[in-house]
Amino acid sequence: MDGKTFTMTGSPGEGGLLPRSLDMLFNSIGPFQAKRFVFKPDDKNGLEIQSQVDALLERQKRDSQQSVPKTPSSRQKADPEFADMISSEEACKSESVDDDCCYSVFVSYIEIYNNYIYDLLEEAPYDPIRPKPPQSKILREDQNHNMYVAGCTEVEVKSTEEAFEVFWKGQKKRRIANTQLNRESSRSHSVFTVKLAQAPLDADGDHILQDKNQVNVSQLCLVDLAGSERTSRTRAEGSRLREAGNINQSLMTLRTCIEVLRENQMCGTNKMVPYRDSKVTHLFKNYFDGEGKVRMIVCVNPKADDYEETMLVMRFAEMTQEVEVARPVDRPICGLAAGRRYRNQAFKDELSRRLEERGGPSNGDDPALMNQLIESLPALPGSELVDPADDQTLPRLIEVLERRHRVRQMMAEQFNKTATSLKSMLQQFDSQHNAKDTFLHEQQSKLNEKDKLILNQRSEIERLEKKSKTLEYKIDILQKTTDMYEQDKRSLQQELETREQRLQRELSERRRMEQRMQGVVTDTRLKWEKECVSGIIDSCLSVWFGH
Repeated sequence: MDGKTFTMTGSPGEGGLLPRSLDMLFNSIGPFQAKRFVFKPDDKNGLEIQSQVDALLERQKRDSQQSVPKTPSSRQKADPEFADMISSEEACKSESVDDDCCYSVFVSYIEIYNNYIYDLLEEAPYDPIRPKPPQSKILREDQNHNMYVAGCTEVEVKSTEEAFEVFWKGQKKRRIANTQLNRESSRSHSVFTVKLAQAPLDADGDHILQDKNQVNVSQLCLVDLAGSERTSRTRAEGSRLREAGNINQSLMTLRTCIEVLRENQMCGTNKMVPYRDSKVTHLFKNYFDGEGKVRMIVCVNPKADDYEETMLVMRFAEMTQEVEVARPVDRPICGLAAGRRYRNQAFKDELSRRLEERGGPSNGDDPALMNQLIESLPALPGSELVDPADDQTLPRLIEVLERRHRVRQMMAEQFNKTATSLKSMLQQFDSQHNAKDTFLHEQQSKLNEKDKLILNQRSEIERLEKKSKTLEYKIDILQKTTDMYEQDKRSLQQELETREQRLQRELSERRRMEQRMQGVVTDTRLKWEKECVSGIIDSCLSVWFGH
């Protein structure tokens, strides 16, 4: 593991930037997190809010799928492979969290390899017969002119352990290689993105407002850049050499962008910053333009052999400190309405509307009427008796007290009237709520039945798909076997034809030999016959002349 990756993840017993940031985040929003699938990515670099029924269906679907792990919002036992990297100490947390809002966290993990973007969390189906390489992603611009990776997987997490587990899952897919300088050298730039969604609660304070415009999204990108390399020292060859060239080119583009920003700032020029020359700079163009904050951590090697590289890195770090990015004036930060103020105002508006519908005093008239009644209370006169024959002080005091008593009765009647109206309104709310609950329960039971039917059909489809894949695999094997047998058949046919031709030649040769032998036999027989006749004649002549 190189120095930059170590800074990002840390070591057993001492977490790095990633686990510390996640701990800080979840310690702050822990009790205010929304349920799963309430927030949903809209595939356009934004988040939308689902209804309670849709979120419930998503959770039931997640629970029915064994492949998706269920992780509660509380801390759970982490994977021992990275459990030691998560800080066990009580981490700090933010005290300025609005408790009238709900929050949710989404994470994504990508790598930029040879200037191509790949999703490290993508779960593509594996085909053992025709395996496909991972598909690269493209950069797009959303409606707020922010760059994002289109089609990137975003996972909702509820704890530090779950988020770090997702990170470790993607880390295993990241491209690393062994070089002469580093046993596990990063061959790509990786970007781990943490999105925090915030939305205010409704007037009752129980559910999130179903208004996408009220959702505020904050983003933290932790970038692990691959280090620049000299091929004379790493002795890279082949694909390693091509990777090193792309790494150095992207880092050079980053340096060029920062140099142009510094020159524009110090000299007052307006040169074009070449963000599009590299995927790294193009992705984080908005951060350098002032839409966010950029922090850089530089890792250097204290070895004397690396003195030149260390000096180059330190000069680059010194140059970056002189660059200041300011937020554009025409792009203000869109704030979020305070949850408590929003909820109280909504409650007042709803209360006024309901009271006006019932013919009672509106919510805005009650305080004025109460103030008039309070101001109409007569002041208490002096009640000190200095003369035993005084017969005016006590009657005056009694009269004032009676008037105050009548005013108090009027206030009590007004209060009882308002309380009755509120009580009837609350009862109406309860009846409506109970009706909605009954309706939702019926809908949920129907949905559960449909879900069971869908699950059965899905299991049947999966069984048929597995059977189809098995049959396709067997057909492929049989096809290959048939092709092999056909090839053997053609070979045997060629060999048979060759042997038949050879046999025909041998037969023709044998016939020629037989004909030749028959001619020789015939000639020999004729010769013997001639010799026998001549011999007989000679014998006869010799006998005849001898006698």
